[in-house]
Amino acid sequence: MTFIKRSPVALAVLAMLMEEPLHPYRMQRLIKERGKDEVINITQRASLYQTIHRLEREALIAQQKTVRDDKRPERTVYEITEKGRDVALAWIREMLSTLTREYPEFPAAISFLALLTPNDVLGLLEHRAKAIESELRRIDGLLLEAQAVPRLFLLEMEYLRALHATELSWINGVVGDLRAGRNTWTDEWLRQIAVEFSTHSKPDKD
Repeated sequence: MTFIKRSPVALAVLAMLMEEPLHPYRMQRLIKERGKDEVINITQRASLYQTIHRLEREALIAQQKTVRDDKRPERTVYEITEKGRDVALAWIREMLSTLTREYPEFPAAISFLALLTPNDVLGLLEHRAKAIESELRRIDGLLLEAQAVPRLFLLEMEYLRALHATELSWINGVVGDLRAGRNTWTDEWLRQIAVEFSTHSKPDKD
């Protein structure tokens, strides 16, 4: 199969169309109504339309018809192609089984932590911990409300909760070390470390 760039939004579009033909506005509504916007970013409608146009160019979806009523502008209804079905299922299998590198903002900021002072980092991580605790309460509330829903349709929320809980545990550990002074730094210490690493680094070969 020819390589086709995948994305969560593209997968969502194909998955929605595997059920029935839809226009973009209805796709976006369904994703929100089913809570898939917890794991798929569809806040920018322009991004959704760009994805739909790309999938059409790649022959994964096709225009079925155009609908119009008196109160709304003309809308294009899309349907999935056989190629689109095959690609969607292949994406799901690969995304479930294969570990890939993702580049979220939080670990990127952590990698440059030394640019801030220990006290600054401590306050910021404490603030993040409170935000995560609030998010965990929100997710727990949603899971409680959805007790009658089969677990199959709640697994992504369980996964998000597990991620947040693990991050909170890690942050609390770092915060504890910062408060106790077990993990700290100064400008002088950072300069010494920079010299030490520079001294021990191997010279470049021509």
